[in-house]
Amino acid sequence: MDTSAATAASAALDRKHKLVIFASSLGTVFEWYDFYIYGTLAVFFGKLFFPPGNDTAAYLSSLALFGVGFSVRPFGALFFGRIGDLVGRKYTFLVTILVMGLSTALVGVLPTYEKIGFFAPCLLVLLRLAQGLALGGEYGGAATYVAEHAPPGKRGAFTSWIQTTATLGFFLSLAVILGVRQLMTPEKFADWGWRIPFLVSIMLLAVSVYIRLKLEESPVFASMKAEGKGSKAPLTESFAHWPNAQLVLRALFGATAGQGVVWYAGQFYALYFLTTTLKVDYVHAYVVVAVALLIGTPFFVVFGKLSDRIGRKKIILSGCLLAVLTYQPIFRGLAREANPALTDAMQNAPVTLATADYRGTAELAFDALKDAFGKIVRPSRPAATDIDKARNYLNGKGIPFALTPARAEGPLVLAVAGKTVVGFDTKAYDAALVGTGYDKITDPKTKFADPAAMNQPAMVALLTVLMIYVTMVYGPIAACLVELFPTRIRYTSMSLPYHIGNGWFGGFLPLIAASIVVFTGDIYAGLWYPIGIAAMTLVVGAWLLPETKDNDINA
Repeated sequence: MDTSAATAASAALDRKHKLVIFASSLGTVFEWYDFYIYGTLAVFFGKLFFPPGNDTAAYLSSLALFGVGFSVRPFGALFFGRIGDLVGRKYTFLVTILVMGLSTALVGVLPTYEKIGFFAPCLLVLLRLAQGLALGGEYGGAATYVAEHAPPGKRGAFTSWIQTTATLGFFLSLAVILGVRQLMTPEKFADWGWRIPFLVSIMLLAVSVYIRLKLEESPVFASMKAEGKGSKAPLTESFAHWPNAQLVLRALFGATAGQGVVWYAGQFYALYFLTTTLKVDYVHAYVVVAVALLIGTPFFVVFGKLSDRIGRKKIILSGCLLAVLTYQPIFRGLAREANPALTDAMQNAPVTLATADYRGTAELAFDALKDAFGKIVRPSRPAATDIDKARNYLNGKGIPFALTPARAEGPLVLAVAGKTVVGFDTKAYDAALVGTGYDKITDPKTKFADPAAMNQPAMVALLTVLMIYVTMVYGPIAACLVELFPTRIRYTSMSLPYHIGNGWFGGFLPLIAASIVVFTGDIYAGLWYPIGIAAMTLVVGAWLLPETKDNDINA
């Protein structure tokens, strides 16, 4: 009888743990569904919400707005984290998913610039801000809630399941986008069909709210409240008391900043690199990324469980180290296998623009960021100078180039395969590029790279390596952050470094990397941003981040 009762109790507890993980993870599904549909569809709706005249500027502006949602996440972390530590985990992340879901769905009904002028980008900004604020409270609540339900020695394994749902979010977005695109003409999809994936999120929201309403409060938080040990001022305790504020800084610079850029480089930037830089058509790009995700996703749990044995810090920092050492060769290999015609042309006939407006790479990258962020308030403008026109011409055709100091022939000189063109002249540029190989980097009918020339198994292998790095830094991160801070201020304290690391360092990666590439002409230059941040995290984490796996989270 006792054995049967114990078995039944164990089974009930196991079912409860599964419900906790499932309900908490739905928010992450939602987050990544929105992430992928916004990032993937930005190329379609970017030009609809900004003034016409410069498609490159409109696309960068849409990425800038993408980043705006990430920029306010830390403020959402402060606001909702405080509520979570004062009121409870369950009700706080129920509110966050409601705000997040409605903000995503409303993008699908926004009027365009043609209909309401500058109100269109303004409303889009407001929705991204609302969603970013809600997301600031979502992940911290989910991670804290799951970890506080996990048995000792299994927090890494339990919380790692939250990370696997990013793959589900990707496949949901993939299925919806591909399904809608197959049901209508490309013209109709570009006109209004892109709205459907945003509207579909209403169903995700309904399921998420229904399941979360069934949850009970975290036992660790409930016990703390019953004993009267809760914090009355979680913000003050988290950030005004130096011992805890020091932990927040260590978590940010020694863990989440590097984790954020490795995650976004391995997921979104890899997809962007394939479709925008290498001109791989969306079907082939999605397929190879999807296969890599399928292969890599179980490693979230593998590394989560491994971190319960050997520690969180070693695995996270190893992922950062591998990214620093191998990003450049991996992305160069990806270019070679996905579009060999492009890499051959780059090697045999490099293009240079000698300009009087030449600046060093660092200064040029900074100017690129200023220009991109400036488009949030002055959405786009036609190119004004010859160097702008030349840059837009080459970027529009997918032709990499290098900027060099001015030559004696004139203030702007294009040089390729022994031929030069002084000033900007479209016809002269077209003529200079004939026979250099750049006319073969895409099919003139489809404008995409030749699928027959792609080495898809090699592409999948390289993308899988990037995915493994993602699982190394992301699988143990939730347990690490939960264990780093005391229960009374855990929600607030862990949410801020997570969302600065992921929202600012990681969330702005697409904009920063794309802007650097567009302005410098070097398709690999954008990678130095994630490499630099991962290197910083490696040094700071090795020196200052404590190991957390044996910490008592009931304290």
